[in-house]
Amino acid sequence: MTTPARIPHIPLASFYFFYFAVLGGFMPYWGLYLQGLNFSPESIGQLMAILMATRIIAPNFWGYVADKTGKRLQMVRAGAFLLMFFWLGVFFTENFWPLAFVLLGYSFFQNAILAQFEAVTIAHLGMQRELYSRLRLWGSIGFIVTGASLGMLFDQVSVSWLPLCLLVCAAASWLASLQVPDIATPTHAHRQEDFFSILRRPTVKAFLAAHFLLQLSHAPYYSFYSIYLEGHGYSRTAIGWLWALAVFAEVIAFTQMHRWLPRFGEQNVMVISLLLSALRWAVIGLGIESPLIVLSAQLLHAASFATFHAAAISVIYRQFGAGHQGQGQAVYSMLWGLGVALGSWWTGMVWDIHPLWAWLTAAVVCLFAALLLQRRPVPVS
Repeated sequence: MTTPARIPHIPLASFYFFYFAVLGGFMPYWGLYLQGLNFSPESIGQLMAILMATRIIAPNFWGYVADKTGKRLQMVRAGAFLLMFFWLGVFFTENFWPLAFVLLGYSFFQNAILAQFEAVTIAHLGMQRELYSRLRLWGSIGFIVTGASLGMLFDQVSVSWLPLCLLVCAAASWLASLQVPDIATPTHAHRQEDFFSILRRPTVKAFLAAHFLLQLSHAPYYSFYSIYLEGHGYSRTAIGWLWALAVFAEVIAFTQMHRWLPRFGEQNVMVISLLLSALRWAVIGLGIESPLIVLSAQLLHAASFATFHAAAISVIYRQFGAGHQGQGQAVYSMLWGLGVALGSWWTGMVWDIHPLWAWLTAAVVCLFAALLLQRRPVPVS
């Protein structure tokens, strides 16, 4: 078991920083980049769905191999290099199907890396799992840095510079992965219960269903939020700072989760997160004309992502045990991708009818998820 002095804080934090720096540029501005290439809202929704759909297959495939071999860090390093390689294809195409192919290859590796790195981080922390949030918050800081700085940049230059900016961040994440010390992680030899038996537990099914619905509700935000803001007169600098504000709220939440989880419990934290998420989507949809309302809604990202995610990581560790961490994280990641993919496809279909439909539907989905989780509470131990 690792001790506090042996935990490689800087290498772990550096990988989180640069990995999420890529997302900090991608999530706020990829829709605007596609819009600049004259893609329709329906096509943008489809491309985002393709991007997220790889989470259905890739994390489970990688999770199975990682749990079988225990070579999680080697897989993270290979994946980080290959996502950088596939991203190069963005520089050579601006048409739908070639771009879809490039995104399919890129996201196959990008969506599989994080689940295995989470397991590596947990292994390094050992019994000090409460320190997870303090490491993960560096990912949020990386998101803030690129989200805010690129917003100011793209008010001065074309958003067509986005692919190059993301390539630099992707290269940095690969280099950071090379600095993380390897560590033995549990394999299938350590299992005490069949993986599918765990999945069949009613409380686990309810937890995973609530997680899926929460990600489904995020689709309008991930795919169209920046487009929605720009369409109502917000500058790209303002858009970047609004995304950064959301992740700043996430950072604050992560710094407090080691206190909140023992005090309130995973179940209560997740239910409250879902209720506040419903409020967030409704407020964005109805209050887009008011900068103060939009700004306030971004603070609720602390609930719609950070608090739910930190509680969920703890639930996965306990429910799936040491020998199934890779596959447990993979299912969690898969449902994330499936939820956003289906939501992005649907949002693209209704966006031209009226964007408000997408936001209000997202709010209703979160309310249903909260009810579902409340009826099947996750046991404390």
